[in-house]
Amino acid sequence: MRYLKEKTVYQYEIHKSIFIAVIYPLNHLSDIKTYMEEVKESFPKATHYCSASLFGEHQEQQTADDDGEPSRTAGVPILDVLKHHDVTNILCVVVRYFGGIKLGGGGLIRAYTKACAEVMKQASFYIKKYVPTYQLSFHYRDIDVIDRYLNEKATITSKAFTDTVTYTCYLKPDVSKIDDILYLLIHHDLLDPQLLFIEA
Repeated sequence: MRYLKEKTVYQYEIHKSIFIAVIYPLNHLSDIKTYMEEVKESFPKATHYCSASLFGEHQEQQTADDDGEPSRTAGVPILDVLKHHDVTNILCVVVRYFGGIKLGGGGLIRAYTKACAEVMKQASFYIKKYVPTYQLSFHYRDIDVIDRYLNEKATITSKAFTDTVTYTCYLKPDVSKIDDILYLLIHHDLLDPQLLFIEA
């Protein structure tokens, strides 16, 4: 499943109607209301603000809104495009400024489908990877050794300094096990064997 990196906008015109597609990454379902309000403020006096969204690791939460267009000519076509792109946690709003020429049911479906499809082409996505996070607690005297080895093998996300030093980290893609690293350090007398290893 792919996730949208950032807000993206695409605009085109057909038969004097202007269609503006805006996609947003969603962190929470409540973001939908916030972004809908933002779109309406950014594009005031538009005729329609049609939308669709997907949310959840398996697209469990889905919405589609025609916002006054004939039933299933806007929201559902937008939703179908989103689902086709294997994405989630995303909202697409297609703003329409009516140009005076009616497009008909088929024309509306094609127009909203194109607007969503084109903005998806412009957007950047990423894939989430879930990796184990580790905590290492050790003596202050071992900081230099730990820093040198972890610099090559892991990414440190936080450091805490109390009676001992505690690092929270995750392994780099080419490293499979952190206990192998610790074993080598202890075996070569580079670390105090009392080093505490905890998987977070």
